[in-house]
Amino acid sequence: MREIYYLDAIKEALSQQMEADEKIFLIGEDIGVYGGAFGLTVGMIDKFGEDRIMDTPISEQAIVGIAIGAALMGLKPIVEIMFSDFLMLALEQIANQAAKIHYMFGGKTAVPLVIRTPGGGGTGAAAQHSQSLEAIVNHIPGLKVIMPSTPYDAKGLFISAIADPNPVIFIEHKLLYKKVKGEVPENVYTIPLGKADIKKEGKDITVVATSFMVQKVLKVADNLLSKGIDIEVIDPRTIKPLDLETIIESVKKTGRVVLVEEACYTGGFTSFMASEIQAKAFDWLDAPITRITGLDCPIPYSPVLENAVIPSEERIERGILEMYKK
Repeated sequence: MREIYYLDAIKEALSQQMEADEKIFLIGEDIGVYGGAFGLTVGMIDKFGEDRIMDTPISEQAIVGIAIGAALMGLKPIVEIMFSDFLMLALEQIANQAAKIHYMFGGKTAVPLVIRTPGGGGTGAAAQHSQSLEAIVNHIPGLKVIMPSTPYDAKGLFISAIADPNPVIFIEHKLLYKKVKGEVPENVYTIPLGKADIKKEGKDITVVATSFMVQKVLKVADNLLSKGIDIEVIDPRTIKPLDLETIIESVKKTGRVVLVEEACYTGGFTSFMASEIQAKAFDWLDAPITRITGLDCPIPYSPVLENAVIPSEERIERGILEMYKK
């Protein structure tokens, strides 16, 4: 099977779905002639035209508001928010409109809206363009949240997101775009939302990681195996709905669990996961649950300081080794 980059997997999914369904259109800033801040939509305006690859002024709240209205009228809008940090500008529309309309009207309406956005740090983009804000949108009832870590998952989950009648937040880590390649079928396929994937089987410690942290953990897993420690790596893929069953079964097997996320420690998504594991697998735990996260600090501009804030492979390995000794 051919290997393509993460960015190209999402672009292929988008193109295939737009070819198959004229109700689908993409709306956002600089996505047309410019081709997107990360180049994902290069050339698509020539193929689909300005009516379906729609450049907008700089107003995230207006972009999402327009998309919600279009979704209510039977179209299938896909919003690109240039950086996930800018979700905060559209949060009123996302949290109070998109997420609630289906419930407020007794299930008589649907909002088939996908909001895709690059998240995470590691690019030297500093405090306002490097955040991991998935815990905020994950907290809002009515939204689904997807964080794929591989090109294969990205394509299959993106197609599933488009088909879903509910609003979906699709978070794409910037460092995955052009650094991670993987096998991806050319044909259209789907991956069910709410189904985790065991990226590596193991017997000693369960490590659950999200997004780009999955790639770091897999490298750590290879290094630890040479030291006689066999970790199981689980990627939830969608954090809402969350596949707790797969995670709990792994914890019952290993008796130890480490949770890794890039977002800051306080209020991070993994704190919810830790609570659920504590409630549902307490009798199988041989040690306290360990969380390895970003620091409670805005992402610095300095590369040295940025690397200190975001979990590194060294810090992840050190945390797993400390857990193993407990």
